[in-house]
Amino acid sequence: MKQKIQDILTGIVEQFKKDNLIPQDSNVRVMIENTKDKKNGDYATNLAMLLAKPMKKKPQEIASLIVNSIPVSNEITKVEIAGPGFINFFVSKNYLAAQVEAILSDDHLGVKVTDKPETVVIDYSSPNVAKEMAVHHIRSTVIGDAVVRILEFLGHKVIRANHIGDWGTQFGMLIAYLEKKENENASNLELSDLEAFYREAKKCYESDEEFAVKARGYVVKLQSGDEYCLKMWKKLVNITMVQNQEIYNRLNISLTEKDIMGESLYNPMLKPLVEDLVNKNLAVKDDGAMVVYLKSFADKDGNPRCVIVQKKDGGFLYTTTDIACTKYRCETLGANRIICFADSRQHEHLMMSWEIARLAGYVPEGVVLEHGAFGMMLGKDGKPFKTRDGGTVKLKDLLNEAESRAAELISQRNNDLPDNLKDEVIKTVAMGAVKYADLSKNRTTDYVFDWDNMLTFEGNTAPYLQYAYSRIQSIFKKAGEAKPGKIVITTPEEEALAQQFVKFNEVVNNAANKIAPHIICTYVYELAGLFMRFYEACPINKDEVAEDVKASRLALCKAASSIIKTGLNMLGINVLDRM
Repeated sequence: MKQKIQDILTGIVEQFKKDNLIPQDSNVRVMIENTKDKKNGDYATNLAMLLAKPMKKKPQEIASLIVNSIPVSNEITKVEIAGPGFINFFVSKNYLAAQVEAILSDDHLGVKVTDKPETVVIDYSSPNVAKEMAVHHIRSTVIGDAVVRILEFLGHKVIRANHIGDWGTQFGMLIAYLEKKENENASNLELSDLEAFYREAKKCYESDEEFAVKARGYVVKLQSGDEYCLKMWKKLVNITMVQNQEIYNRLNISLTEKDIMGESLYNPMLKPLVEDLVNKNLAVKDDGAMVVYLKSFADKDGNPRCVIVQKKDGGFLYTTTDIACTKYRCETLGANRIICFADSRQHEHLMMSWEIARLAGYVPEGVVLEHGAFGMMLGKDGKPFKTRDGGTVKLKDLLNEAESRAAELISQRNNDLPDNLKDEVIKTVAMGAVKYADLSKNRTTDYVFDWDNMLTFEGNTAPYLQYAYSRIQSIFKKAGEAKPGKIVITTPEEEALAQQFVKFNEVVNNAANKIAPHIICTYVYELAGLFMRFYEACPINKDEVAEDVKASRLALCKAASSIIKTGLNMLGINVLDRM
């Protein structure tokens, strides 16, 4: 209905132009808002006030012209002018009920699949090889995966890109140390060993000159494609990614081995890329290094920013890799849109890499490059989340702690669950709580990680929403053979719930456009609250409830459960029929 009202008003503005009531070049944006107070209708617009200046009339006079131009409709029961010139629209309850029934009959719950699908490359998670995933990886991982799911739901082709750190001079040291450990019959390495493994390799490199010489030699061999070094390198990558995949599976992250596009993928591109930048007069030699001067990043004195793309010794930098990566995603993957989820401190680096890629012609006109920047996860002390002794928190340990706390929460609430179901509930609640605590916050801001606030069945948490869903399933179970039927809206609670349902399409598209999963979190939380108020005010399974009323309310229950489940699934959070 919102879109229909917008179309009607847009048509009226165009007619005003034809009638020369406003200049032809007037750029008036028609805005329709959902009203907060239903006494003022369901939708409102300030269009009359926006037209006051170009039409040189009072807003209320213009509002009267607009209202008189709106065609009679069975869908809009009343249009009224309020205050200085707002126009309020009251939607027919019968039409609202029909909209909800249409949502229920649609596999996409009223969310329109795009008629202009794009190829979207989403760069997220990006752990480093030979290091265990730490808690700081969670934001990129869960936010990126939620956006992937949202865009796929809308019909876009999404390419997941796990840009792992699997290349660089440190791999000579790591290969040499892996060789040393295998010679000592310690070949069965696990990821937990690799944390110490990396530190010991570094210590060995710094204290043993013979080892350091071998390590430096292995760097050269690896980069030139030596078979033995490549074999040892692949072993390090596999050890790391097998363990990381366990984390992804546990968190219900959709990344798999086929989505790995590490730094090594772009290594063969770097030398010819720098040569191309030189040929295009973008890169020049400066003190032995190859640099690009960016006028768009000039300092306050007008001096262009110097960006190194190749060092004096011939080595390449992360910037060079990111330019090559962008070129590959545009030319090979055919991206229309590239979204990179990395923390806000990477913003300038990405902007400069992308600027060079555009100047070099690697990014076709119309391709959108977006930095999905996010803030930091903080402890209650307002500082970056750390262990008590100040160390980095391993992501695996955080998830173990979440399951331990979820087990205690579930045992306090329900001791009747069979053991096999209890394990599933604990894992589902724990992983949902961790993910939702992150996703429900605006991604661009820092947020405080708080166990007590995230693992509770009250407030804006995953357990609260999961419980709301399971409660609806218990309503269906109690209803027995009674089925959802024709919807008839008679109470304010039913109307409020129905109005929330019809917003779903707008919410999902808004979250996709702004790459902001918290928009869906807020919507689903509000929906759950409206459902609880509906449930308390509108009996369903009581004997005195007429069959047609029961069928109508069961249909509203079905819409609520379907949208809650779909909304949470878009966030990568599972629901349960019983908790």
